Amino acid sequence: MNLARIANDSMAELCRKHPERFPAFAAALCLTDVEGSVAEARRAVKDLGARGVLIYTNVAGEPLDQKKFEPIFACMAELDLPIWLHPVGTAAMTDYPAEKKSRYEMWWCFHWPYETSVAMVRLVFFGLLDRYPKLKIITHHLGGMIPYYDGRVGNGLKVLGQRTSDEDYSQILPSLKRPHMDYLHDIYGDTAMFGGGVHATRCGLEFFGADHVVYATDTPLGPIAPTIETVKKLGLAPADERKLFCGNAEKLLNMKF
Repeated sequence: MNLARIANDSMAELCRKHPERFPAFAAALCLTDVEGSVAEARRAVKDLGARGVLIYTNVAGEPLDQKKFEPIFACMAELDLPIWLHPVGTAAMTDYPAEKKSRYEMWWCFHWPYETSVAMVRLVFFGLLDRYPKLKIITHHLGGMIPYYDGRVGNGLKVLGQRTSDEDYSQILPSLKRPHMDYLHDIYGDTAMFGGGVHATRCGLEFFGADHVVYATDTPLGPIAPTIETVKKLGLAPADERKLFCGNAEKLLNMKF
């Protein structure tokens, strides 16, 4: 947690020195210390000016849909600020059981979107968005695989449990207040698609809707200008284009750019 505090202090200093370039920042956390993360989230928001926090799709290999991690979600719902959810993984996540590592950087290209998708659906099945209906989660890379597999995620998981014999999933869907796909549509996605993919960006936009997509890039690793061009090629109405570039962020962060 000490490293997270140092990072947050440094980012706050950058924002103070260059407000025209960095109007705010998302605080770093270390969820291996949940209590410390809640305290640091509050400090970063109230004392440093952070407008949200960044967490990852797993915590040292553990899934987020566990009661022990719930306090950070409760905290951010109370603060009315978003959680940025970014995938994480390394070549140690193998492509095939017979191999010792992922090859050709498949872990980066394909496992990250998969991990994002799994985290999203499991948080829904965990009932998190029923308990915190105002929680705002922004998923990197336009929701991973979710928009492009909405049939499998939607109709396919309506029969949850029929493919499983060693666990009882029969009460998962009935325990939710709404259809599981409704919650996924309520989550936000960003446009960090590595500067390309107009068709993929359009698919994500159609899934989440213009009110739930925010502009983002993977800079410095991903390009800025091509991502701007991708958004412009979507042919959006001016009001919707503004939502993507800044309007939705203004609402999420409770600030005016």
